[in-house]
Amino acid sequence: MANIKSAKKRVEVIERKTAVNKRRKNHVKNVLKAFDKALADKNMETAETAFRAAEKELMQAASKNTISKNAASRKVSRLAKKLNEAKASK
Repeated sequence: MANIKSAKKRVEVIERKTAVNKRRKNHVKNVLKAFDKALADKNMETAETAFRAAEKELMQAASKNTISKNAASRKVSRLAKKLNEAKASK
């Protein structure tokens, strides 16, 4: 444990930021699961809505530096590819 006052404060700040980032990441994971479930059920309307929600959540997480911008873009691209393949096969 830190002895210096500023170091103690940094530890507390880091713990709070870690908690916020965990909540954001969990929210992103839940939205991605909803998208995958909609695709598995072959419900295209729900899948498109879930895709828009997933894209929004991923970009918000990237803008807050919870995940990198490239990782968010890569995930959105893969989701769009899955959605388009599912639409084409329908």
